[in-house]
Amino acid sequence: MRLFGIKTCDTCRKALKEIDNIEFVDVRVDGLPDDVRDVALTQFGDSLLNTRSTTWRGLDESERARGPVELLADHPTLMKRPLIEVDGQLYLGWTAATRTALGLV
Repeated sequence: MRLFGIKTCDTCRKALKEIDNIEFVDVRVDGLPDDVRDVALTQFGDSLLNTRSTTWRGLDESERARGPVELLADHPTLMKRPLIEVDGQLYLGWTAATRTALGLV
């Protein structure tokens, strides 16, 4: 089980506290692996991009017009967090549905 996020994200911290035996991958430091990014984009589409983030607001219109693959490669903090991978299945966000699917509720 892996959690992709950033160490300063409060939501990622909450998830890490509740989940035992999980590997944390800081996308700001290590980036988001291409294979995980591609599956996440297929599964979640544009909702993988956090368009309410400070990073997004700092981009100009030409940057925002780029494709999500390029945006996430250049700005991994644009990813909604956390992205949790369990046995090839991906979960996005720390919602009640995610916690239920992980057997935490």
